[in-house]
Amino acid sequence: MKTAPPAAELLSAEQIAMCRQRSDLWGAALVLHAWAVIALAMWLVARWPNPLTLVLAVMLIGSRQLGLLILMHDGAHGMLARSPRWNRLLAQGLCAWPTFADADAYRRYHLRHHAHTMQAGDPDLVLTGHYPITRASLWRKLRRDLLGVTGLSQRRAQWRAGLGRPEWRAGARLAHFWRSLGPQCLSNLCLFLALSAMGYWYFYPLLWLLPLLTWQQLVLRVRNIAEHAAVPDATDPLRYARDVRANGLERAFIAPYWVNYHLTHHLLMWVPCYRLPYAQACLLANGLGPRMARTRGYWAVLAEVTRADGGAGAGPPRARATGTFGEGFATE
Repeated sequence: MKTAPPAAELLSAEQIAMCRQRSDLWGAALVLHAWAVIALAMWLVARWPNPLTLVLAVMLIGSRQLGLLILMHDGAHGMLARSPRWNRLLAQGLCAWPTFADADAYRRYHLRHHAHTMQAGDPDLVLTGHYPITRASLWRKLRRDLLGVTGLSQRRAQWRAGLGRPEWRAGARLAHFWRSLGPQCLSNLCLFLALSAMGYWYFYPLLWLLPLLTWQQLVLRVRNIAEHAAVPDATDPLRYARDVRANGLERAFIAPYWVNYHLTHHLLMWVPCYRLPYAQACLLANGLGPRMARTRGYWAVLAEVTRADGGAGAGPPRARATGTFGEGFATE
């Protein structure tokens, strides 16, 4: 496999300097934006409770839950803030724990993905290595995501892993659970208590857990598919991931916080998410566009990664992923 070109071969010194700039204010503002959208969606249902506002809120909140994981991803790269302490507080306390994730565990997992992208040793191959698949198989997966089947399966597996082995003593199992899921449970308890204090305790299951188990799982899968499934060349750093030209609706409901610039992120993984559009513009201006894998819109991505029904099977079922975000769903 070819190695990714050094940044000096892709960008000028001035472009590199601009791309490297990180901002505590930007990181805090993006986290605040995610939570503000979540609060606004909940207010919408409280103000006009009806099926339409409920569905819209579930979609908005689910997309922002993915957005929190995207910002956690930036934090795992040390790019959410200039201060390491502030970076960790934002990524872990305000992004990861409320969504039952762990930024430290994710960082260890994710850096292996960058080191072995689309090759043996890449832990994300379980998610996208078996594409293309039939259209029927894809819609079956998306239907399971939207109905909560995938999300419930993932949470059960996470809970069992947190409890440890049955033969352990109760104290050991409790200590293991606290290390694995204690902060996440405490964070969610605080969210439940805050909603209860405002008189809307039922918003926690209805407008936090429901989006987490349904829409967030669907857009998480679509995001994973778009990044590496059925890429043009799994050995070429300019073509083993793809950028997606997303429109406004796609950015609002499927691809928040510039997650659609995934090839650009792989080429320049030290660039904060809010500078990825500039980084991609530099790459294109420097003549790399024809070599880069880019697709216009997520519907086109789904067409690229599927084939007509009735062809060869999609292959044997892959192992189930039991973590979050990068490891976020069972493939079958």
